[in-house]
Amino acid sequence: MLHQHGIGLGLLATVRADGGPRVHPICPMLHDDRLYAFIVPGPKLDDLRRDRRYALHSETSPPPDHDDGFYVTGSVREVDDATLRQALTARVLDDRDLDELWPGFEHEVLFELEVDRCLLTVTRERDGLKAGHTTWRA
Repeated sequence: MLHQHGIGLGLLATVRADGGPRVHPICPMLHDDRLYAFIVPGPKLDDLRRDRRYALHSETSPPPDHDDGFYVTGSVREVDDATLRQALTARVLDDRDLDELWPGFEHEVLFELEVDRCLLTVTRERDGLKAGHTTWRA
């Protein structure tokens, strides 16, 4: 569900310094059974560095699956691994059919989104999934 539009799309919720919620669109990526995201310098990066907790919700599908959704929560870990960054950067280029990255990409920070729990909601049985809610906890 995170990649139903060709690239990963989801809404990332972080915790502001005053304890309130903040929501941002991001492009998460699955790689070697782990969830990653490049985060642009700004409020969401500041939030994640201060408070590692996050929630990520996938965008919903158009009808007939418009109420389907995927939600994952956990904490982030900043990743400083040149080989992994190179592999995920190649994926960014490939997913978007680009020959070069946009200005400022080199300043984006790579995070692993460690998964504590998930909720999958499927409105009708499909793809081997039963209709209803399925939860998972680490």
